[in-house]
Amino acid sequence: MSLQQLPCCAPDAVGGAPRPLHSPVPVITQYASAGLIGAIVYEGHDPAADPAWASSGAPDRAAYGRWCGHLCGIACLRMALLHRDGAAPSLFRLLDGARRHGAYVRQDDGSVKGLIYAPFARYAAAAHGLAAEVLPELSTRRLVELLDEGRMVMASVSKEIRRPETDPPSRGGHLVLAVGHRAGRVHFRNPSGHTDQARAAALPVDRFGVFFAGRGVALDLALPRATAR
Repeated sequence: MSLQQLPCCAPDAVGGAPRPLHSPVPVITQYASAGLIGAIVYEGHDPAADPAWASSGAPDRAAYGRWCGHLCGIACLRMALLHRDGAAPSLFRLLDGARRHGAYVRQDDGSVKGLIYAPFARYAAAAHGLAAEVLPELSTRRLVELLDEGRMVMASVSKEIRRPETDPPSRGGHLVLAVGHRAGRVHFRNPSGHTDQARAAALPVDRFGVFFAGRGVALDLALPRATAR
């Protein structure tokens, strides 16, 4: 039996079959202007010069320029909330909440440590009723199983997953939102994708694994908000 699309967070798969893709899941980028991402990540364009910076909810241009490069996980969270609820706070409002819970830490040298999974998971549950399971050891096989269970997965990958034809120099350092799988391909949303195809992407499971660091956070959108932990 072929898989059919289910509405957001439907409780059960059809006839016990694996869950289909979550659909539709909006594409949210960590940079205010998606059309500038290629220039920012590959050509040295100053992200603070983005004319749409205010749409991120940043208090000022300087704050946007300082934080936008660290917002991949926050963009994943916003996509999940928009899919579940039809509305979500701005990127910087979500960032403020995550920072208050310790998911990001400013270092003495001005650098940023984060996204830190455990406090992020506590924030997702406390502020948004979103059950988030930290997975420090996660195989691609288990990732696919989680998608079959109807969860989304914030997966740690190389930023170069946006150019999947080339092998990455290392794995991890960036978060994408895996939203399902079909015909042996993982479908995901990439907050720093530099093209439309890179932002709403799909890769064979084995090729996804070349970029995947084997860790992430599983989000259970179907769990009733009142009972989320």
